[in-house]
Amino acid sequence: MKILYASVGAAVLALGVLHMATTFRLTSSPTAKVWFFGAGMAIALGGVLNLLNRSYGLGAVGLRAACIGTNVLMVCLVAVAGRVTGASLLQQVAMLTLLTAALVLSASRSASITPARSA
Repeated sequence: MKILYASVGAAVLALGVLHMATTFRLTSSPTAKVWFFGAGMAIALGGVLNLLNRSYGLGAVGLRAACIGTNVLMVCLVAVAGRVTGASLLQQVAMLTLLTAALVLSASRSASITPARSA
């Protein structure tokens, strides 16, 4: 589970970076590009938050709660955004699968690393 969570967290981060990189290929207005880039930043930061939660979430309850809350909001945002923007079914399924996996793993204690005990 720990390796799966690391992989999912890294995949969410990579997806956010890809989202930001594709901004420059858009032919839409500058305002739409800014919002698209911002959405990529949110996805990437969600990936970073999942990686932090995996490493420190069992020792930092606030981090774990923030990660779970962020994942819930990202799943909701992606579900709405996919419908509103006319994303293909494959795109919607891929995004929702990845972000739902991050949500489930962020809530699972067995997916996080047990903090080392200090002497």
